[in-house]
Amino acid sequence: MSGEALWGYALEALGARAHSTGEMRQKLIGRAERAADVEHTIARLRDYGYLNDTRFAENYAGARLENDGLGKARVLRDLRDRKVSVGLAQSTVNRLYGKLDETELIANFIRRKIKTKEPLPEALEDPRILGNVYRKLLRAGFSSSKAIGALKRIAKKQDLLDDFEPPEEL
Repeated sequence: MSGEALWGYALEALGARAHSTGEMRQKLIGRAERAADVEHTIARLRDYGYLNDTRFAENYAGARLENDGLGKARVLRDLRDRKVSVGLAQSTVNRLYGKLDETELIANFIRRKIKTKEPLPEALEDPRILGNVYRKLLRAGFSSSKAIGALKRIAKKQDLLDDFEPPEEL
């Protein structure tokens, strides 16, 4: 694509959803005739305010927290997957999650996302279900110790969790 076609493509991509600078650069590199056009388009998008990694990271992380109730580690990983710099991703996540109680976040996540045929305290008596719920909490970005603590508060037989060895697979 020529420089102007690249500009149009970038605007179209940003019209569909927000992108980080890294994501946009990756998209443009695959379509550009000349590498210089990519950097020129990126600079132009920044000048117009269409690309702003700080705003992107805050909006993305805020949405993942508010809408999905995900833990810190998952949001950080998702931002990195979206090509946001490590420092910016870390500072954004720290700012958003700084004063939050992870235990309450886990409790809300469990209420919304964990569905079982029987009440959860009874379901957690099955080691297979216990392992599945634990893995789901880890994938959602919660720390192992907080996840086990939350499961101990819910489970009828807490002794199952005393010797609980986290499954190796995620």
